[in-house]
Amino acid sequence: MNIAFNIAFIGLGTMGAPMALNLLKAGHSVTAYNRTSGRTQSIVAAGGTVADSPKAAAATADIVITCVSDSSDVEAVVIGENGIIHSARPGTLLIDMSTISPIVTRRIAETLAQKDIAMIDAPVSGGSEGAEKGTLSIMMGGATADIERAKPVLSAMGKTLTHVGDIGAGQTTKAINQIIVAGTYWSVAEGMALGLKAGLDMEKVVQAVGSGAAGSWGLTNRSGNMIANDYPLGFRVRLHQKDLNIALETARELGLPLPMAAYVEQIENGLIAQGYGDEDVSAMARSVRDMGGISE
Repeated sequence: MNIAFNIAFIGLGTMGAPMALNLLKAGHSVTAYNRTSGRTQSIVAAGGTVADSPKAAAATADIVITCVSDSSDVEAVVIGENGIIHSARPGTLLIDMSTISPIVTRRIAETLAQKDIAMIDAPVSGGSEGAEKGTLSIMMGGATADIERAKPVLSAMGKTLTHVGDIGAGQTTKAINQIIVAGTYWSVAEGMALGLKAGLDMEKVVQAVGSGAAGSWGLTNRSGNMIANDYPLGFRVRLHQKDLNIALETARELGLPLPMAAYVEQIENGLIAQGYGDEDVSAMARSVRDMGGISE
């Protein structure tokens, strides 16, 4: 028998909004908060309610989910002036599904523990498609009892739930994910550029290489963007660049060089400077095209 929870959902962006809708479809009660009220309309239409602050949203929640952009945003909605810490009841569980620094994650968890509020970190991978379909891969860090409590809720949003370690381990695993995404997208961009430059039938090229060792989610789902030179969301360049910054910071603390990640992060800095920060991260193909003089 499925248990329905009262859930406060903070952050209704490209990922958060469809995730919250999937919770409603699974029978949970959802009270949502988002900085811009326009994004709350779909939640209300699906039977959810809206609060005017994170504090208000969390007041009657069993579980609070945060899905916002950066470490500072999580700190603001959790322990800030109108944060959930000021209203959440003892025993409440916070599931942070943002992608932020593991160091900040552990610091927030320590602060919440003083109020008897538990926390796990549960960043996701799978893009907006996965968020809409409820097929995300979710990387979870935290105490086993808290992870088990979260699973019935997370299973409404994700297909693969993996407990990777203590609090903060989910964020480190997400950093690894974003490093691999960077390398995959960059190599797909170079491959597509070579095929375009050689005048090949790119549909047949993708079919051929995608059926072999070069096959990947990025090739299957984003090579079309790179061939057409059109980059609808997806996942924003500026957010992936933020994630690579987290990965590089984590690696520096461990004394580990990451030359490919550092290179792609600089490519993305350039795209953001040119005004492409809100395009899908596959827009890194713009740089390869520019270097090769590929205009169409």
